[in-house]
Amino acid sequence: MFIRWAVFPVHRTPYTPAMTDPAPVDPQGPFESLRPLDRLRAIMARLRDPESGCAWDRAQTAGTIVPFTLEEAFELADVIARDQGEPADTRELRDELGDLLFQVVFQARIAEEAGRFDLDDVARAIGDKLVRRHPHVFADVEHASDAAREAAWEAEKAKERADRAQTSAMDDIPLALPALARAVKSQRRAARLGFDWDDPAPVVDKIHEELAEVQAAVDDGEPPERIAEEVGDVLFAVSNWARHLGVDPESALRGSTRKFEARFRDMEALAAEGGQGLGELDFDAQEALYQEARRRERGGRKENETKDPT
Repeated sequence: MFIRWAVFPVHRTPYTPAMTDPAPVDPQGPFESLRPLDRLRAIMARLRDPESGCAWDRAQTAGTIVPFTLEEAFELADVIARDQGEPADTRELRDELGDLLFQVVFQARIAEEAGRFDLDDVARAIGDKLVRRHPHVFADVEHASDAAREAAWEAEKAKERADRAQTSAMDDIPLALPALARAVKSQRRAARLGFDWDDPAPVVDKIHEELAEVQAAVDDGEPPERIAEEVGDVLFAVSNWARHLGVDPESALRGSTRKFEARFRDMEALAAEGGQGLGELDFDAQEALYQEARRRERGGRKENETKDPT
């Protein structure tokens, strides 16, 4: 669950009565008589109540809770990545899904108070969109191939963009997406219009080309912002290579970061076993510990792979 800051924003969103407030309930009770989703909506309404609600929740706007929504999405992704199917994992997954659901309910409540739409409208809109985008499931439409189905999907999305006065395939790619995810999404959009290589080999050549440009910028003493631009080109090319290989670069990098963190903790433990802090060692000694951590990790992985499953 997100952390609520001790200092409230100075400017608070004015409260206006919602279009359809929940039915009256015991003001002291936890709304147990309601269905779970209705109970959550009633709790949200109480939190936003101008008289008896929570000052922090009343202070929020659609914009101020966006960072928390992103945080909850990342926390959910982390839980899914670590999920081993254990009871504790199941509880954590359920709770993180609830935290993210609460963010949707929060945004819908803010919109409802402004007379724009409510949670039912949100659910109705996504339901309509799913039915509209899957005529091969909910109507009598048949596609001759996966490619034809994909083309129909993209045509429907293009129509939706046109209805929103968006003319480019790039128009509705969220700016707030993580950089690697946004890069891949833009590359996929371009590929659907034919702007793509047929196989990964030319992408590898592009990576080498971009690496050479970074080195040239460094050698020429280019300013930091120019070098950063060239490094960005390398990362974009690498993400494109990952896409061609069927690898999600965001997930791959997240996994490699977790692996590095685990190895670094092992390095710290190994240094402590020798009676030293990791920071007291020179780089060569630290590198030796890192290689030992790698050997232990691989040894443990091989042991798990050869265990008798019975």
